[in-house]
Amino acid sequence: MDDEAILGEPRVLRGTALNQAALKRREVFTTSYSPNLRYAWDTGEAIGRYLEELKQGRLIARLCRKCERVMIPPRIFCERCFRRTDDWVYVKDTGKVNTFSLCYVNWEVRRLNRPEIPAVIEVDGASPGMGILHLLGNVAPEDVRVGMSVRAVWKPPSRRTGSITDIAHWKPIRP
Repeated sequence: MDDEAILGEPRVLRGTALNQAALKRREVFTTSYSPNLRYAWDTGEAIGRYLEELKQGRLIARLCRKCERVMIPPRIFCERCFRRTDDWVYVKDTGKVNTFSLCYVNWEVRRLNRPEIPAVIEVDGASPGMGILHLLGNVAPEDVRVGMSVRAVWKPPSRRTGSITDIAHWKPIRP
């Protein structure tokens, strides 16, 4: 409900009406401004170290001695016991598929003939249920199974940037 309906009086808008004649006579001052806005994100202690280790081709986690959990992605504070985690721990670049999906559309919402296969990978050396979301590769969709053993396929060192995409994908470990 606006002021007019509440007060029973018409609203008066103050200011200068813009029109071409006033602009030509320079009675109205105009300016344009393009702010220089840049987005910055601070990774923090845990994720910053995690990304640096990815660049080196290693997976690192954090250990909480009280909960006896190894957490990946690492965090500085344990969400179970609400205390600071204790140590850095390297974990393997192998694991098991916890869950997966077949995606027939990409990020641009374009239909794919062959699906992408995002999966949650429970990383070996981390606690059960701890894992990372990533893509599976070198596997036919019909061959993917929960519990399937997989290994990280790393990009060449010269192409790594300190990102989760330094792992190109995870591929099955054939028995």
